[in-house]
Formats: sequence, structure tokens, C-alpha cells
Amino acid sequence: MAHPPKNLQPFLWSTRVDMLDLKRDKSYIVHQLLLYGTIKELKWLFRIYTKKEIIDVFLRHPIKMYPKDMYVFIKDYILGLEGVRVDENKYVTSLSGPVEPRAAGRLA
Repeated sequence: MAHPPKNLQPFLWSTRVDMLDLKRDKSYIVHQLLLYGTIKELKWLFRIYTKKEIIDVFLRHPIKMYPKDMYVFIKDYILGLEGVRVDENKYVTSLSGPVEPRAAGRLA
């Protein structure tokens, strides 16, 4: 079982890196490093996984944890998905919860 290096522990804080598997935990690793990693960690990410794999994880396994500005930057510039329609409600959150009003469906 291959693990991320120990220097990534600050970015993969919810689990010890020696307990993570690069294949099994790919979605967690990709999303955490896209959002919290610096250029150094992003270079590592793109060495370990192909751009196609990273995009596949991003599109097929959305996680609602991205501030809007970071979501747009990652989607459009890091992953090159500008112009690709993606449901940002599956990704974008705020400090107080979902961006979409909680009662929107009940008010209509």
C-alpha cells in the first residue's frame, strides 16, 4: 500500500498519512490538496495522479468544501475546466453553511 509522504500531513489532517492509501483515498487526497495545498503540494499531486485522474475525481466525486473564489480558481485555472458546466452547489460552501438558501424550496 502506497502512502502520501509525511510532509503532506498538515494538508491531510483528518487521518495519519501512513494510514492513507494513494488509490483508496484518492478523492480525499485530491480535494484536500487542491484546496489547501501550495504550489509544492500541487506539483506533487500532479506527479502522483494524471491531470485526467484529478479532473475525474473533481467532477465525479464533488465535495462541498470550497469557498466560491477558490472553487472558480481551481476549476477554471488549475484544472482548465473554464466553460465546462459544473453544479457549483455540490462544491461551494460558506462559513455558515451552504450558499443556497436553506428555505428556498419551502418559500416557492
